[in-house]
Amino acid sequence: MSNNEMPTIELDYPIIRGTGDKQKEIKEFTLRRPMGGDLRGQSLIDISMAKVDSIAVVLPRISNPVIHEHEVKQMDASDLMDIGLTIAGFFTKAKFQSQAETEATPIA
Repeated sequence: MSNNEMPTIELDYPIIRGTGDKQKEIKEFTLRRPMGGDLRGQSLIDISMAKVDSIAVVLPRISNPVIHEHEVKQMDASDLMDIGLTIAGFFTKAKFQSQAETEATPIA
């Protein structure tokens, strides 16, 4: 993941927002790289371990459209794990990401 990349999260179980004629289904959203202020009040260890309470606080600060805290707590576990792993991936320095990608590439 490059520094400017805004990964798209595709949900297996969409978020239903609103009721009646105003009901909207959110099937995907993007994440921007968190800045220091987005992480305020949270432990980097808890975020990198994909702890639900930490994700619920940070996700509304970095998602587009905004995914609200109560929506995070109602998410399917597989979608939540995907989000947590994506957020944790932001904490890897670019030089280590490219090294890991190179080492993970199978040689034919």
